[in-house]
Amino acid sequence: MSWARCIRVVHTGYTVPLQRRLSRLSTTDRSGIPIDIHPEVEEALSSGKPVVSLETTLITHGLPYPTNLETGLELEQIVKSTGSIPATIGVIDGRVKIGLEKRELERLADPDRKTVKLSRRDIAPALAHKADGGTTCSATLIFSALAGIKVFATGGLGGVHRGGEISMDVSADLHELTRCPVGLVSAGVKSILDIGRTLEYLETLGVPVVAYGKTRDFPAFFSRKSGFTVPWNVEDPLQAAKLLFSQGQLGLQNGALLAVPIPHEYEAKGAEIQRLVEQAVMESEANGMSKRGKEVTPWLLARVAELTKGGSLASNLALLRNTASVGGQIAVQYAKLVNGYDHLYSASFTPQLTGNTVVTNTGSTTPLSSSASVADEVTLPPADLIIVGSAAIDVTARADASTDSSLVQNSTVPGKIALSVGGVARNMAEAAHRILTAQELPTSSLLVAPVGEDGFGKLLVDETEKLGMRTDGLLKNDGSTAVCNMVLDSVGNLTGGVADMEITQALIDEQIIPQLRRHIPKVLAIDGNLSPTAIKGVVSYCDKHRIKVFFEPTSVVKSTSILPAIEALLAKPDIIEPPIAFFSPNLLELVHVYNSIQAEPYNFSSNAYCWSCIDSMGLGSAFRMDLEQLARRNVTDLDVSKGTLSFLIDQGIAQMAINLLPFFQHLIIKCGERGAICVMRISGKDATTSPWGRERSNPQARYIVAQGNSKEIIVLHHFPGLAIDNVVNVTGAGDSFVGAVLASLSQNPNAFYNPKDLEQTITTAQQAAVLTLQSDLAVSPLLSDALKLQSSAI
Repeated sequence: MSWARCIRVVHTGYTVPLQRRLSRLSTTDRSGIPIDIHPEVEEALSSGKPVVSLETTLITHGLPYPTNLETGLELEQIVKSTGSIPATIGVIDGRVKIGLEKRELERLADPDRKTVKLSRRDIAPALAHKADGGTTCSATLIFSALAGIKVFATGGLGGVHRGGEISMDVSADLHELTRCPVGLVSAGVKSILDIGRTLEYLETLGVPVVAYGKTRDFPAFFSRKSGFTVPWNVEDPLQAAKLLFSQGQLGLQNGALLAVPIPHEYEAKGAEIQRLVEQAVMESEANGMSKRGKEVTPWLLARVAELTKGGSLASNLALLRNTASVGGQIAVQYAKLVNGYDHLYSASFTPQLTGNTVVTNTGSTTPLSSSASVADEVTLPPADLIIVGSAAIDVTARADASTDSSLVQNSTVPGKIALSVGGVARNMAEAAHRILTAQELPTSSLLVAPVGEDGFGKLLVDETEKLGMRTDGLLKNDGSTAVCNMVLDSVGNLTGGVADMEITQALIDEQIIPQLRRHIPKVLAIDGNLSPTAIKGVVSYCDKHRIKVFFEPTSVVKSTSILPAIEALLAKPDIIEPPIAFFSPNLLELVHVYNSIQAEPYNFSSNAYCWSCIDSMGLGSAFRMDLEQLARRNVTDLDVSKGTLSFLIDQGIAQMAINLLPFFQHLIIKCGERGAICVMRISGKDATTSPWGRERSNPQARYIVAQGNSKEIIVLHHFPGLAIDNVVNVTGAGDSFVGAVLASLSQNPNAFYNPKDLEQTITTAQQAAVLTLQSDLAVSPLLSDALKLQSSAI
């Protein structure tokens, strides 16, 4: 069976070749062969989900116990956090395992068990002797290629040893890259090797060597620069995925080396570590270890760790985490490409709707079926961010400035009536789109919402297209387009209104899930206008496929529509993390959700998982004292008349937020003029890589950090509101705030794990809200001005 095939699909006037990866290890093909593919990995491969392979030599021979086991488990979690499935590869009892159970990983990590180091030459003998073994880069490349896994993440590649021009000591890893069509994501080659000769040898073999980043500097494992450059570089996961995709389209059988530099914060240590590496190499030459084949690398790494007093180990772990993260991101983009999308077309292309016909950019027309999405026949690039919920027409009636506000509720009064596009999901999608477009970020966002085949529906589609937004997620049906009729007083405050959202309530999960299956988004945002049944089905799908869910409650009444979905996931026997990743209530919605989970029919407080989470946090007197200090801070240092943060304690806001952490991992609480509060719980595994792990509580800087009993981190951070004059309209400000947060998360789903990224995210969101407060529209057009947002990138 060939590695790849090309199929041709008519694409609105184009003929597009699409690569489909095929495993050489289908269930029927491998009968009798000593290879076991983990069910999760096999399901992912068969359904086109992203998969990243991981080696096990670092577990069996590269790291000390128990760091080796902890690192193996941590790398799997990092891969999962990107939306990919990890496939750690090893040999147990003479059987190749593509994807390991935890007990199998523990077995390989056990220092008291005899394990062998497996390169190509060792595979058959190890299987014949029913041995346990850790796979090197070369063996992992072989098994990755056999299984059809396209991305493999590791620390350092083998290469030409120093003096290799005489000894001919060259790692088998290099030759394996010539026959395994796999993208090897590593921090370059091990620094104990001859980097220059390794690059020359790879050039001779015809293996693409590509630097990952904005420069073509080739990294030197512990350092971001080796002094050598390579012919090519890729700047993001999508570009790297395109490289691998192009190789497959052409039927090339070689792999590619994607060299990812160590994170910046470890660069300073690199020079000193490299000096000690040189010392260890000289010692190996003096004591004869350099001539002992595959034993030399573990010896050298152990000696370097000894000389650096553990400093090299910290850097080694940092680069392993980094390559696992980058590898997962590349795998996600690659999966989107092979699942039928062509990123070579511009993401800004939007199909034009004319009556019942879609006009493509080729000038051809395609009939539009009434049961399909507005642009169902047009295939656009996959979206990293999907926002599902209401798209509506807003009819806004505002009283004249001279009108007594008390009369607005009792009679008709002079004023102005405006018609505009709105809806919570649509507003959030527009805000995210404007920010991403203004900052020239590559993420594509998609609004999934129902529209009727009526005049309002056509108006909504037309206005969405004029904004440059995608319309291929708008779902047409026979219902009436959602309409929200709002009555404002003379200063822009909402005094009442009627919202006809029946079309949104009628949307079912079976209409939404195909969009998730097609796009594999990093983040899915849901607004509370969806029915609880639809939300439950969508959240269940996202849980199975590791898609992060962001819930915007919309209103107090609709804020509990997420609870049936949470209830269903709490019933899972293996639940270990909050069912919902992000929750963005205002203060009233927070209180209502908190009270609802304490009462029938939910009564979540009695759930064993909930109790274990609260108990694990172990928040005691130190947290209380820090909270009391924070509560004494002024809401803003610019205007002391706005009072203090005492409401955190007096109204129980902090306590309620903490008690919601078992259900929502990150809470972004909108407090109006009192700013915003982020409350989050970072798991023990994620805490090892999060900069929050190095932070301590600092009430003066408006944040509290506490470590739980299981090494998880609990963070409560207040962000003061921004100064604002001339409030025109309060509707849409919260949606703009959330849309800006979503724009950030679509670029970096783990933005909240880094204090700097979190601050930039919330500040940008607050600026977006202020701009909308000063606009007549539901989302301010000024969000498209990157200078207004004072940020070149999220």
